[in-house]
Amino acid sequence: MNSSAETATPQTVVSAETVEHQLLPIPDDARTSTVAHQFWIWAGANLAPINWVLGALGIGLGLSLADTVLVLVVGNLIGMAVFGFFVLMGQRTGVSQMVLSRAAFGRRGAYLPAAIQGLIAIGWCAINTWIILDLVVALCAKLGFSGGTGLKIVVALVVMAAQVFIAAFGFRMIAAFERWTVPVTLVVVLAMSVIAWTRTGVHWNWAGAHLTGTARLSAMSTVMTAIGVGWGVTWFAYASDYSRFVPRATSGRKLFWASILGQFIPVVWLGVLGATLATVSQKTDPGELVVGAFGALAVPLILLVLHGPVATNILNMYSCGLCAQTLDWRIDRRRLTYGVGVLATLFTVFLIFQQDFANTLDAWLAGMVTWVAPWAAVMLIHYWVFARGRIDVDALFEPPGSSRIGDVRWPAVLAFAVGLIATWVFSYGVPAVLQGPGARALGGVDLSWLAGAVAAGVVYYVAGARSAKVLPVSEAV
Repeated sequence: MNSSAETATPQTVVSAETVEHQLLPIPDDARTSTVAHQFWIWAGANLAPINWVLGALGIGLGLSLADTVLVLVVGNLIGMAVFGFFVLMGQRTGVSQMVLSRAAFGRRGAYLPAAIQGLIAIGWCAINTWIILDLVVALCAKLGFSGGTGLKIVVALVVMAAQVFIAAFGFRMIAAFERWTVPVTLVVVLAMSVIAWTRTGVHWNWAGAHLTGTARLSAMSTVMTAIGVGWGVTWFAYASDYSRFVPRATSGRKLFWASILGQFIPVVWLGVLGATLATVSQKTDPGELVVGAFGALAVPLILLVLHGPVATNILNMYSCGLCAQTLDWRIDRRRLTYGVGVLATLFTVFLIFQQDFANTLDAWLAGMVTWVAPWAAVMLIHYWVFARGRIDVDALFEPPGSSRIGDVRWPAVLAFAVGLIATWVFSYGVPAVLQGPGARALGGVDLSWLAGAVAAGVVYYVAGARSAKVLPVSEAV
């Protein structure tokens, strides 16, 4: 990003290629994404093995199949509905999600959520690639090829290179990749589901460990945080990065529903698939789940379904580059993508040597909710309540030290900090460090996402109302 990019305004005439790689508000003539594009982008990002692994988590915690499905459906209805409001922010402003954070947190205050989100995106690249490795090794073993840690590292390098290549080209390449590959992948998942539900002996009446009372609520709340409401929450910080390419004239209602259905359908579908497979094997490891259920039939199917993690990671890499630019790093976005690939590869290698799959995955997901829930509450109140959708985009791009929005808006920072604490207090993750005193007092019921959002929201509404009145706003809604 060059120095002129940061001071550009929405009226600046720039090419579509330029906005791919610089932190610019997207002008109307460069907004070429459609409602269908948005559906395929979000569907592709969630057609990944991690979702059937998370679906199996409920069975692993002793829940019945009915309880697991209930949490999946209700939780995602809530989480994805809120996600839709972040999507609309991007379409209305043409600005990426972390740049929008400047409106609430201040010109330099937004460095905090941008830095956190950048690191999170790198971590997700590693997590998703790590899950691919288990699948590949399991499939190779089924074909008679043995491979251990060395094979996993080689596969990680190859997969990461492919992800970096696509992400480096920017939004247009990402949209084209999702548009042409997701429909095929959906057909593959449909074939997998038919086989799983007709030939593997799924226990549809699975009662689990017959949990009752607080024990049942505790397990259900853990799944709710992992792949219910919590899963939708983790996507809030990405939403505007892609919806900013949608023309303002496009129906907001259509965009809202296409985006949330693009998330909801694959997450619930694969979650239910994973849960039903787990009633047969009672395992949460992705390779064991799939290979155990399908055997040799898994080979042609999994090679296509592995598209899912790649489709997810190209979003992570692209958004991570935007986060780095939000920190005012004067580095070309392509180079930033290459750096993300290197860091994600190193983290993937670290994960390869972790022995406890479920513990590591749950710790990661619980950590996501800890920061996103309070940040999201601040953003929702600022944009939809204080500003009423009239953010002055020009002010977001004014230089640090002279921006009309101020350098640091302390009410947002305070609310964010209070929300972080509240989230941890009511968290009940698998590792002991993520089991807060509030959750323990409730008998292990995890209300982290709710506590963090409410605490941050209340503090920001009270502390930020007066200062928000003097912020610059736009006449356009």
